[in-house]
Amino acid sequence: MAARTGLALRGALASGAAAAAVRRGGLWSRLPPLPAAPRRSAAHFSFQPDPAPSAYGQTQKMNLFQSITSALDNTLAKDPTAVIFGEDVAFGGVFRCTVGLRDKYGKDRVFNTPLCEQGIVGFGIGVAVTGATAIAEIQFADYIFPAFDQIVNEAAKYRYRSGDLFNCGNLTIRAPWGCVGHGALYHSQSPEAFFAHCPGIKIVIPRSPLQAKGLLLSCIEDKNPCIFFEPKILYRAAVEQVPVEPYNIPLSQAEVLQTGSDVTLVAWGTQVHVIKEVAAMAQEKLGVSCEVIDLRTILPWDTETVCKSVAKTGRLLISHEAPLTGGFASEISSTVQEECFLNLEAPISRVCGYDTPFPHIFEPFYIPDKWKCYDALRKMINY
Repeated sequence: MAARTGLALRGALASGAAAAAVRRGGLWSRLPPLPAAPRRSAAHFSFQPDPAPSAYGQTQKMNLFQSITSALDNTLAKDPTAVIFGEDVAFGGVFRCTVGLRDKYGKDRVFNTPLCEQGIVGFGIGVAVTGATAIAEIQFADYIFPAFDQIVNEAAKYRYRSGDLFNCGNLTIRAPWGCVGHGALYHSQSPEAFFAHCPGIKIVIPRSPLQAKGLLLSCIEDKNPCIFFEPKILYRAAVEQVPVEPYNIPLSQAEVLQTGSDVTLVAWGTQVHVIKEVAAMAQEKLGVSCEVIDLRTILPWDTETVCKSVAKTGRLLISHEAPLTGGFASEISSTVQEECFLNLEAPISRVCGYDTPFPHIFEPFYIPDKWKCYDALRKMINY
């Protein structure tokens, strides 16, 4: 070992001496400059803010993490039983979603937990069963799986197994979700489909700061345990006017962002912004009119809005970041095929992540970007 270390050191010294000799001889200045490393664009989508709402009073420019903070602030101010807990939330959290809340409301209401997701959710269930409002944070959605048993076998079934004598409907679980540009295997996953198979919980994924605050407040006030996934790539990339005061956006209601007549495009979270660009491309390049739908709530999802749209357009494209096999697009596709079979003009298309672990340097090839979605749309039109 020592011999190998000595050889390596001597090699390094020799190469350093050679480099110094080149510099002294003036050759260094005549060498061609190294090519600049290729740079990736910041994101695979362009965020377009919604119009500033006028129905909820004064608004303020917020990014997505600030809108989350605002919702949590409103809840702690309004509900004296509300508590927020998770890994590092006391100092503001790794994404700053709880910044300033411990100083404002005290260490008994905003506090850290051990690094134990099963314990975080189990504790949250206990808090909620007593009647208090429990807001648990899982630091990344990728790490929610140690808590899978607590969510699926305890939280989701608590009301049913007790005949509604007890429930933990006051529990909300927040978790950063989805790709971020450099998250790789353990900081990029979209695990919504794992929980969509479980009756008794609700799953919500917003597309913007305005949506995030209203939907999070609805989750907190809903009388069922909710999982609220937050697209982490939007924490700072998405900025728009958000009401300062509390407001609610109904759960289990999809939103038609753009009406159209030829193809229905369905997505949630970050992917909504991708399909909005696809709709614009289709109109410009193909003269195809797209209806764009943000599902917003994954469970229970709004079958009526989606099926009504497909009955009109005859074509459906669903896109999400999670792997194709067993992804929630499969459930939507199956339901639409059953309900709208005679209306379909082409096979339903799913544009999703690959059936592989989420890659690091190959993320640009993995994500279902606008070009993949546009190609699938073009094939449907030509079917």
